[in-house]
Amino acid sequence: MPFVPYNKNLKQLSRNLRNNSTLSEVILWNEIKAGKLRGYKFNRQKPIANFIADFYCRKLKLVIELDGISHVGNEIRDIKREIKINNLGLNVLRFDDDEVKQALDFVISKIEEYIDEFESKSCG
Repeated sequence: MPFVPYNKNLKQLSRNLRNNSTLSEVILWNEIKAGKLRGYKFNRQKPIANFIADFYCRKLKLVIELDGISHVGNEIRDIKREIKINNLGLNVLRFDDDEVKQALDFVISKIEEYIDEFESKSCG
């Protein structure tokens, strides 16, 4: 497992974000919480280094980011953030808020594809 630094200074902000989740975060969380997705445990609004990941699964080395209105015009910032997360040995799946709201089956299938690929690499 890669070492993933935890920034305790982001703990309160993380808690605030969990308590004020967007609709798309709530929808996806209801599908992946408590090991519902093939038994994998996800955290939400997880502080990682100087970022807060929308969803994080340590075992899968996976960060899931949901891009809403706050990401419009911040694509370069998001790319830099993703590179830093990748440099920690983690992978990022990024979905648009509308994808979660309107095509949840597609989003879940993409996460499952990642899991299939991850498991095949782990076993091989």
